[in-house]
Amino acid sequence: MQRVSHAIRVRHYSPRTEEAYRHWIRRYILFHGKRHPSRMGGAEVTQFLSHLANRENVAAATQAQALAALLFLYKHVLETELPWLEDVIRAKRPRRIPTVLEREEVKGLLGQMRGVHALMARLMYGTGVRIGECVAVRVKDLNLARRELVVRDGKGGKDRVTMLPAALLGPLEEQLRRSRGVFDEDRERNRPGVALPYALERKYPNAGRLWAWHWLFPQGKLSMDPVSGIVRRHHAYDQTLARAIMVAARKAGIERPVTSHTLRHSFATHLLYDGYDIRTVQELLGHKDVSTTMIYTHVLNRGGRGVVSPLDR
Repeated sequence: MQRVSHAIRVRHYSPRTEEAYRHWIRRYILFHGKRHPSRMGGAEVTQFLSHLANRENVAAATQAQALAALLFLYKHVLETELPWLEDVIRAKRPRRIPTVLEREEVKGLLGQMRGVHALMARLMYGTGVRIGECVAVRVKDLNLARRELVVRDGKGGKDRVTMLPAALLGPLEEQLRRSRGVFDEDRERNRPGVALPYALERKYPNAGRLWAWHWLFPQGKLSMDPVSGIVRRHHAYDQTLARAIMVAARKAGIERPVTSHTLRHSFATHLLYDGYDIRTVQELLGHKDVSTTMIYTHVLNRGGRGVVSPLDR
């Protein structure tokens, strides 16, 4: 497992990918009675993946993630190629329509939130950023004068630029002041700087102590960095924000399942409602392919692709 972690970090995969890959590799080994993966191959991988689909009834995306983890294990850690896995029973991948809130529902949900979580939820709905991108915003990524937010190292390792809502300029200035107070306290107590991406910490060892690299939403307590083992200031936890959004949705009386990603879906759909070009929405969301963004056009066709029922005639 140490070799797995090393191979993942060398390729600059995200901590979440490392956590997921380690989980599935561990599950694979335990499923086969703790046999070493080097003594197993395509037949065992096929058996494990088919078990996930048949016995555990996992979603297609879950099975695909498990397959990606095992392919990584054999190719990059054990340095062996697996045969073509023709006999794997594939979990069915249903075509889902995303849950999108009406504008009044968004207003009700945001009205139930308080404090920094309310600002973060408004930022997610107002810019379309993912929850992981929201909590990891650094001071240098904000440009209030130009009303821009630079999303660093988004999904697929890509950067992009999105707009900042004018309604959030004042609250963001106040949040910067609060974050500055945390930053000044850490410097006065000579605490370690914040974590930096990739090898920047070795190249610029003092950059983590600079205000520009500080978190916009710093965590209230220090915690141990899982990679370096250093006790330092981390950004706000996405799990806490996700839980706050779901609680606010229940309080607002929204009966459909609402997650943090629902705000991103609503952002995209409401832009299309307002007549913005789908390519513009694609760029703001950071989608690699416009076909991913096209799913929101189905939501625009209210009921049956916009057809008027004969009963209403």
